[in-house]
Amino acid sequence: MPTIADKPPVTSSDKTFLEMRRAIVEGRIPAGQKLSETDLADHYGVSRAVVREAIGRLEGIRLIERTPNVGARVVALSADALSELYEVRESLEGMAARLAALNMTAEEVNDLNRLLEHHEKTIGGSETYYQEDGDVDFHYCILQGSKNRHLIELLMNGIYHATRMYRVQLGMAGPRVGTALREHRHIVQAIANRDAELAEMLMRRHIAYTKQELEAKLRSMNHGDTRR
Repeated sequence: MPTIADKPPVTSSDKTFLEMRRAIVEGRIPAGQKLSETDLADHYGVSRAVVREAIGRLEGIRLIERTPNVGARVVALSADALSELYEVRESLEGMAARLAALNMTAEEVNDLNRLLEHHEKTIGGSETYYQEDGDVDFHYCILQGSKNRHLIELLMNGIYHATRMYRVQLGMAGPRVGTALREHRHIVQAIANRDAELAEMLMRRHIAYTKQELEAKLRSMNHGDTRR
C-alpha cells in the first residue's frame, strides 16, 4: 500500500514543525493564540528562522493564519470553519472509502479489523474515543487504503490535521463513542464485501453525524458551557 506519512525528522526545522503541529492539534498551543517567534524559539531551543519556517509550513496545512498588522496566530475553532472543513472531508473521505473497497487487499482489511479491535480494548469502559494520528487512526488507514496518491496528498497536505484539531479538542464522548465504533465496523464490512457504493455512503453518513456532534459541542462552548 503506498503511504504518505511523516518521514522521521531530519532537521531541526522538521522536528520543530512536527512538534508544533502536534501541540496545536492537541490544544497545547491554544486555538486562536497569537504566536511569538521569540517565545517559540526559546521553548523549542531553536532559532527564530527555524520557527518562522515551521510557521510557514503550518500555515500551508491550515493550522495557522496570518492577519495584516497582527501576525501569525493559530486558527480559531468556529462553527463556520468546521462546516466548511467537514463538507470537504465528507466528500473526499467518502471517495477514499469507495476506492478502498476496490483496492484494499484482504490482509489490509484484516488489519483494519484488528485496529478496531484494538480501539475497542483501548476504549473499554471509557466514555471518550481518542485516536492518535497516523496508522492507528481509522480514517488515516482508509485514506491510505484508497491507494490514490493524488487523493492522499490532497488530504494529508490539506485538511487532515485541521480536521483532527476539531476531533481531538472537541472530542468524542458519551453515547456517540459506541455508535461511532459501530459505524467504523459497518464501513469495514462494506469494504470487505467490495461494496464501494455502500462504503462511500456509510463513510459520508459517519462524517456527517460527527459534524453534528462537534457543532453541538461548539455551540455549548460558545454559550459558556465548557463541559465536554
